Amino acid sequence: MAKKNKIEQQEKKLAAEIETLRQQLARALADYQNLEMRIRKEAEQFRDKLSWSLIDKLLAVLDDLERAEAHIGNKGLTIAVNQFKKVLASEGVRPIETEGQEFDPLSMDCIEVVKGPRNKVVETVLRGYTVNGKVIRPAKVKVGKGGIK
Repeated sequence: MAKKNKIEQQEKKLAAEIETLRQQLARALADYQNLEMRIRKEAEQFRDKLSWSLIDKLLAVLDDLERAEAHIGNKGLTIAVNQFKKVLASEGVRPIETEGQEFDPLSMDCIEVVKGPRNKVVETVLRGYTVNGKVIRPAKVKVGKGGIK
């Protein structure tokens, strides 16, 4: 009988150890999966930042080309500017619509308050852009202070 109790105690002890090991394994697997997800997300964010940095630099070039196009009025330059815009659009770059729109502090920077309809964009000084729905460069705008409809 004592031998049977001893065996039952060892079985209970081993069963408890197995359960403890199962729980530890489950936690380790969950931690590993969380780590994999975090690393994947951080890698995506890193790629996005690199991409956005390059796109931001290209937008500065586009700004200069558009100013030159407005000043020179050359058809060849207009074609090149339009092609440049198409390439950016194919990468998810979209201009932020501002003229006549309600001022949105999430996508616009107000650089001056001027006469015009209250809280409406009166003039866009520098076009803003989004990349896949995220603001990469806020628009620089002049906003109406009201009193004029």
